[in-house]
Amino acid sequence: MSEATGQQGSGAGKRLVRNLALYTLARLGLVIVIAALIVGVAKLIGVEVPVIVAALFALLVAMPLSLTLFKKLRVKVNEDIAVVDARRRQDKAQLRARLRGDDDSTSA
Repeated sequence: MSEATGQQGSGAGKRLVRNLALYTLARLGLVIVIAALIVGVAKLIGVEVPVIVAALFALLVAMPLSLTLFKKLRVKVNEDIAVVDARRRQDKAQLRARLRGDDDSTSA
């Protein structure tokens, strides 16, 4: 395996971690904003809504909403997962070839 390919896989892994963290934070932020809106609107109309109930409703609303609002970020995460997965498959195949005694892949 070439060093450039190894660095590409490593870079994709770092991008995956960063993009997944951003996507997770964006989704959590959306839940918090929606929960705050539910509690705020409830207080405006004079109804007491427990925070846990607002959070549960916010989760239900945020799940499908985040699929559309954060589509670009979700696509980036999926692409990074595909690159990392391909790299793992390639490493696994290379390891199996070494275990079989095929040294053709390592003599480059």
